[in-house]
Amino acid sequence: MSSPSRMSPVRRRRSAAALALAAAAWVVLLTVIVAVDDFPRGLLLLLCTALVAAGAWEGVLRRGWGRVAALAVAGVALAGGVLVLGDEGYRQSLVQLGLGALIWHAAARVAFQPDVVLPAAARPKRPVLVVNPRSGGGRAARVGLAAAAGERGIEVVELHAGADLEALVREAVDAGADALAMAGGDGSQAVVAALAAEADLPYACIPAGTRNHFALDLGVDRDDVVGALDAFVDGGERVVDLAEVNGRVFVNNVSLGVYAEAVQQEGYRAAKLRTLLDTVAASRAPEGASHDLSWTTPGGRTLRGAAVIMVSNNQYRLTGAAGAGTRPAVDQGLLGVTVLDPPVSGERRRRRPWRQWVTPDFRVEATRPVPAGIDGEAALLTPPVVFRTRPAALRVRVAAHHPGASPSAIEPVGALPALRALLRIAGGGDPRGRRERRPLPTHPLSASPP
Repeated sequence: MSSPSRMSPVRRRRSAAALALAAAAWVVLLTVIVAVDDFPRGLLLLLCTALVAAGAWEGVLRRGWGRVAALAVAGVALAGGVLVLGDEGYRQSLVQLGLGALIWHAAARVAFQPDVVLPAAARPKRPVLVVNPRSGGGRAARVGLAAAAGERGIEVVELHAGADLEALVREAVDAGADALAMAGGDGSQAVVAALAAEADLPYACIPAGTRNHFALDLGVDRDDVVGALDAFVDGGERVVDLAEVNGRVFVNNVSLGVYAEAVQQEGYRAAKLRTLLDTVAASRAPEGASHDLSWTTPGGRTLRGAAVIMVSNNQYRLTGAAGAGTRPAVDQGLLGVTVLDPPVSGERRRRRPWRQWVTPDFRVEATRPVPAGIDGEAALLTPPVVFRTRPAALRVRVAAHHPGASPSAIEPVGALPALRALLRIAGGGDPRGRRERRPLPTHPLSASPP
């Protein structure tokens, strides 16, 4: 883990951050000089620069169509500057402006890549990999996972239909396994992760499932199933949280409400959209199960009814910014709570329809069993539904050539926080801006207390 090849991402990120800051400073300096020397016409270049810079920077901070739109604004602003100011006196300045903005954008994107260096860890002597051959439509078999594990000295246990996963893993631990890995969906990952934490054994998440959300937030490359096995060869170690609901461990999230009711339906996997729409209609009825849920807000108010209550093992980033849909951290010792109210027709809404906050524990009351989706698997929970975090519960191994952090781990939300992050990276600081874990107040992240 301390080899030059592994350290190169750190040096590359630091150099890229310094280059991005230098390019940004050059763009600002160039514009100010031209604006002062040719006042007031130079103010047009100042306006052009502001639009180009804003578009280039937003292009760093966003993904998908948000990035496309931001870069389009920058391109149109630069093209407009060429049309209005493209004489001999400004042509060179406009070329330098465009080049500077391009370097700033590209270098900042490199600086915010999520590669991190994890502490080195000793190679286990008897690692065991449990493979669910049905996960991901047989993905493990397609990539030759069992053979690749054998080449690395990893014992393979196959989970056959109807077998008890927990019993298989306990048997492996009793037989002397000193590390555990799971190749399967997130529900199976939760079972094996819980047992690894119980036995204080290192754990590796092998992304052989369909979506592999836990792998993504741990910093495992979801497209490199075989390479994930190297977590037990040259991998580094990090310590992350687990969470539980009514004593059952989950690694990603638990959903109550419309989605949870939909996954209970027999035809859900065959017709997800139709089932979900039917469930939404049913949940709007006064007797719908979603109306039976009640919980206490961070401000101390007890509220009833929700379209969705999602409780996650650490908070998800749900905005349109970089890394949306992932968790910036899975080691903050807290739960993320997101509540979405049901649609209201014909009456004025009396509270915000969407809110998020963080808390070490959370409780949902109900008068009847509560349908739930636990890491995507259907369950029925006996009320009260009690959520708790298990801070620093799990020792995770990640292959040295994998990122080692979530896509949203390094890049903050917002222009000024991202600029401060660039300064911190260029100065050799931790790009994640990590602080010592401490008890967190139960206040919302994205909304003030009701």
